[in-house]
Amino acid sequence: MILTPDVILLFVSASVALALAPGPDNIFVLTQSALFGRASGFAVIFGLLTGVMVHTLLVAIGVAVIFQTSALAFTALKLAGAGYLIYLAWQAFRSGTTRIGGSGHATLSLRKLYLRGVIMNITNPKVAIFFLAFLPQFADPARGSVTLQILIFGALFAVSALLVFGCVAWGAAYIGAWLGQSPRAQVVLNRIAGVVFLGLAFRLVMAER
Repeated sequence: MILTPDVILLFVSASVALALAPGPDNIFVLTQSALFGRASGFAVIFGLLTGVMVHTLLVAIGVAVIFQTSALAFTALKLAGAGYLIYLAWQAFRSGTTRIGGSGHATLSLRKLYLRGVIMNITNPKVAIFFLAFLPQFADPARGSVTLQILIFGALFAVSALLVFGCVAWGAAYIGAWLGQSPRAQVVLNRIAGVVFLGLAFRLVMAER
C-alpha cells in the first residue's frame, strides 16, 4: 500500500486547516497552557492526540458508526463529556488565586493534565462522527487495506494537530507567565477558564448527530 505524495500533501493541508479553525480542542489547549505552563499544555495536547488515535481506531474497525446511528449512545457520551467539562469549570472557579503558569510549575501533575486531554477528546461523539466522515474520503481500496490507510491518516492528522496546538501552547504559556505576576490576573484567568469550560459543555450538550 502506497500513499502518494499528492494524497499526503492534500490530507495534511486539510488537517492543518482544520486544526487552525477555532474549536474546543485548541481553546482547551490555550486555556490550560496559560494556566499551568508550556509543559502542561503539551501534556494536554498529547492527551488530545491520544483521543484522536482512539477515534481513528474506532473508525477503522467500524465502531464509530454506532454514534452516528444510535441516539442513545451519542447522547450518553456527550452528556458524560459535558459533565466532565462542568467539573473542570467548577475547579477553575474555586481555584481563586491558585498560582498559574508564571511560576514555571504546574499546579496539576502532567499525568492529570494528560488525562484531561484524553477524556476531553474521547467523550466528544462529534469527533467520532467527524472522523467517520473525514478519514475515509482519502482512502482508496486500490492502494491496499482501507483500515491501514485510515490508521495512517489518523496518525498524520495527529502530527498536523501537534504542530498547530504546539504553537498555541507555546504562545499561551508566555501570556500565562506574564499574567502570573499579578494575583488579580490569576483570578481573572481562572474565571475565564471556568467560563470557557461551561461554554464548551453547553456546546457539547446542544450538539446533534
